[in-house]
Order: sequence, then C-alpha cells, then structure tokens
Amino acid sequence: MIREIITYPDKLLKKPSKDITRFDEELHLLLDDMYETMMEKNGIGLAAIQIAVPLNVLIINIPDKDDKQLKENLVEVINPKILEMQGHTVYKEGCLSVPEYYEDVQRAQKIKVSYFDRHGNKILTDYDELMAIAFQHECDHLKGELFIEKLSFLKRKKFEKEWKKKLKSKK
Repeated sequence: MIREIITYPDKLLKKPSKDITRFDEELHLLLDDMYETMMEKNGIGLAAIQIAVPLNVLIINIPDKDDKQLKENLVEVINPKILEMQGHTVYKEGCLSVPEYYEDVQRAQKIKVSYFDRHGNKILTDYDELMAIAFQHECDHLKGELFIEKLSFLKRKKFEKEWKKKLKSKK
C-alpha cells in the first residue's frame, strides 16, 4: 500500500525513532509499504518516520548502471548503527520530505554499519559512494534530523525563505 509521505515542517519529522523489538508480519508489511511508497515517489531511500511511523526502519535501493532500481538490490535496514566513518565527500542531496529541493551536503565517504534484516539476522558491512551517503541521510531521519540542517547558516536562511514562499503559493 502506498502511504503518504509527510513533508517539512511537519513536527513528526523531528521525533527520534524507536528500535524494533519484534521481527514479525507487521514489520514485513511496513517494509513492503515503504518500498511501494518509495518507488511511487521515485526515491532511493525512505525512513519509516517519513510515513509517520517513528520506528528505526529504513530502506535504500540504489539504481544500477542502467539506472534501474531492481527489487533484488533493495536493502532493508532495521535498528541501524554507524560504527565507523572515513573520509569526506560532497553530494547534491534531495529528500522526499523536502520535495523539489536539492543542495550539496558533506558526508563521510565510507562507513561501517550494523543492522538487522526483516527476519532479525544481524548484518555487519561496509558502504561507500552513494550507498554510504543514502545510509547516513536515512539514519539522520531516524534521529529526527533533516539534510537541510547540515546546510550553512546562509543556505539554510535562503532555503527557509524560499520554502515559506512555496508553501504560501500552494494555499
């Protein structure tokens, strides 16, 4: 089922998420709904909080070399932890909760992470490039943070001004 994505400045986006304790059918349904929702909105990542579910669940599906998002490349992440970060990279990020806004954000280039899959199996792995960027972006959501909070003071002020204007024009 496709769910509604909440958008900035919805206060729920600031709420830290809670760990999953049961790896059951309810979790599987949430993951399936998140996948359908993300694909419908042309995203590469989605955190549960973005569909108003404050749980430590996120999904990422990086397009392949042919720019296709194959379901077998979907990574389902439960209760993630970033264990190590190395290097720096800058990438022009966007967010389904901040639609049609893109800005350069600095992140770690490589990360070591642990998380659980939908069945409760523990995964320990390393990510780099776009996967590392997306993982960090989605983990920020779980802490109640948005990528716009990583912008410089001036870029953030400019964003806030443009966003307010955009919201007014939609009313």
